[in-house]
Amino acid sequence: MEKIEKKNGRLHIYVRQDKYKGELKSKNWVGRSFVNGKQKVISSGTQNLEEAIPILEKWYDDLLLESTQPKPNEQPIVENKSIIQETAVDFSNSAKTDFKDTNSEVFNSSGQTVDQLNVTNVAKDNINFKEKIVEKLSVLKNTSELKGLTMGMLEKIKNIKFPKSFGNKTGDTGEKITTSINSINKEKIVKFAGSLKSLFSTKVGQLSVAGEEVAGVDITREAIRVAQVSKSKDEKWILDKFSYRLLDQEKIGNNPLESKEYLAEEIELAFANGKITTKNIALSIPVTSAIIRVVTSPLMTEEELQKAIETNSLWENLVQLTDNLSDYSIFHQVINRNSKNNTMEILFVASKLSDVNAYSSIVKKAGLNPVIMDVRCFSLKNAYDNSKTHLSEGKINTAILELGIDENYLMIIHNNIPVITDIFLRPQEKLSLMEVVNDQIPTEVDSVIRRYSMQIKQAISDYETKYDNKINNIQVVSNLKNLNFLIPAFKKNLLTMGFIIFDPLQSIAVPSYIQDKIPLDNKSILASVLGLAYRKLDVFGYYKFVTAVKNINLLPNRDAIRQSNKLKFLSGFAAKGLAASIAAIYLLLITFSFFQIQSNKKKLEEFTSVQTEFNKINKEFSTLAKQRRTMQESLNIGKLINSNQTQSFRALAQITRSVPSRVLFTKVSFDGKESVVIEGVAFSDQDILNFVSNLNSKSLIAQASLTTMKIVDNQKTNVGSNIKKGFVINCKLKNA
Repeated sequence: MEKIEKKNGRLHIYVRQDKYKGELKSKNWVGRSFVNGKQKVISSGTQNLEEAIPILEKWYDDLLLESTQPKPNEQPIVENKSIIQETAVDFSNSAKTDFKDTNSEVFNSSGQTVDQLNVTNVAKDNINFKEKIVEKLSVLKNTSELKGLTMGMLEKIKNIKFPKSFGNKTGDTGEKITTSINSINKEKIVKFAGSLKSLFSTKVGQLSVAGEEVAGVDITREAIRVAQVSKSKDEKWILDKFSYRLLDQEKIGNNPLESKEYLAEEIELAFANGKITTKNIALSIPVTSAIIRVVTSPLMTEEELQKAIETNSLWENLVQLTDNLSDYSIFHQVINRNSKNNTMEILFVASKLSDVNAYSSIVKKAGLNPVIMDVRCFSLKNAYDNSKTHLSEGKINTAILELGIDENYLMIIHNNIPVITDIFLRPQEKLSLMEVVNDQIPTEVDSVIRRYSMQIKQAISDYETKYDNKINNIQVVSNLKNLNFLIPAFKKNLLTMGFIIFDPLQSIAVPSYIQDKIPLDNKSILASVLGLAYRKLDVFGYYKFVTAVKNINLLPNRDAIRQSNKLKFLSGFAAKGLAASIAAIYLLLITFSFFQIQSNKKKLEEFTSVQTEFNKINKEFSTLAKQRRTMQESLNIGKLINSNQTQSFRALAQITRSVPSRVLFTKVSFDGKESVVIEGVAFSDQDILNFVSNLNSKSLIAQASLTTMKIVDNQKTNVGSNIKKGFVINCKLKNA
């Protein structure tokens, strides 16, 4: 790479060597410089060197000028200690002269009493002011200009005591304090809203995670393993379902991805044997198919980080990939932010899309739905985190070593940051490890183990030197059948290191019907499938609040999967809410009906006495009703008499007393003088004749005669069925 140095070697001008398919991505001249310990890079935008040099030199000059300017709200560097002394003296004097404390009364400089609330707020404000000055002086004391300044001045300012209550000299301090309080309240509201949102996302995410069924599928050269786990009421893991299928090595060949049909058939059989019904599965890709790095970048917000990723500028500057970014499936997560150094650390995990799609297509051929694509090393870490070994070791740092024909690496997790070291072995050296059949290690194999151990020792030594942490144990994960013969050989080369075959079943309950499927000598082969089974499909971003290595998903359509499952969860949540509401209504109605039935039973017990009482009262009511009808009939007849003479009423009374029991009036007409016409019905002719005879016997009736008589319609008379005769009688009254 041609590099031109300007500005006394502090400005480097060159053309970047990022290549795509053998060609430079960009031929523009780029400038690079280091200012305040940070690297700054900018493109000139031109391929002409003569045009690029003045552009990049001007950029460098502006960069230096900007670095020398004081930042907003930053105090300028003090160049003379006398300035600080004068500031401290003025501050001390103002504290003594402006504020007085006379017993419990508070006065300002004019001697006027000050409101107690304002005084308290001013006291807090000035105490904060004192602390700010002490903080500034503490920063300044380390600069070269203040080497001669003793700590005495700082101690004097720290020892200044403010009275608990004192006066307000400026008059506008109350308004400033109110404004400050309002701004603080707004900040608290914003923080509270953010905390509430995070809490909701966490809790609902936990609910969605708890209800999501995901099975782990581990695909290796020698076997297919599937598992599904759940949690008991006491939050302990249970291995609900497990099955495996040993693969025919002749059908697999050198590359398992070339036997997709065969692998899909074996996965279907494993699911059928294990009686696993869920279609959502988590699987992993080998470490050799993944790129895992922890990169450091300038501190950015989530929005700025997302924009940088969308324009591909972030990964092009931080990670040098051999192929185009579009050829990779990339997962990232910020695992550490350092505001002091203005930097942040990002976990970068990438894999070729071709590899991701190849593994996904295998399980899709088996009729399954891949929702999580992890990396094998992180699935082992997940299994380790859920084991008793992890809990018992506490703060002891432990490394995980995978030893096998395909994968050989050492992984150390430091503060959630993976430190992975590949162990290099030639193909013939890997095959030689399988030749060990007893405690007698062949010379050739012993030399391979010795070189293997040297690489492990170097990786651990580098880690301990960098992080000042001691590695005590190595948890070994391997699918080699002769692992028990190899471990002593490794211990011989690393005497201070403990080699332990990892047992992922220490903290998980295994039902009796699965016990026969578990290997007795080497349980570490189950670590990967269990680590995948522990994964749950994250719907609301719950795992963003957990360890980064537990959140890896390399599926290119992971956002679409999360969105669809979010809708599924919310719809299910709404359906459950509706069902719960309906159930609550039914429960309320059932409860009400129960109490109503009990009340009705008590009432039915008193039915006999109530019926007797009803009959008695009904009989009395019938008698009274009959009397009422009689009285009403009399009143109705009385209304027909319009005269108010005594003679008329006496005659009417005699007519009423003359009515036999089998005669009923329907109409009585009085002309107001001497004629009364009576219309009615009777049961028989004799009843009518008796009525006429009775009328003629009365003293106030001169003559009563039957004018007409006819058979009437019973339905029109509203009387009993025996009344058949209607009559009209004309009565002539005697003159008074």
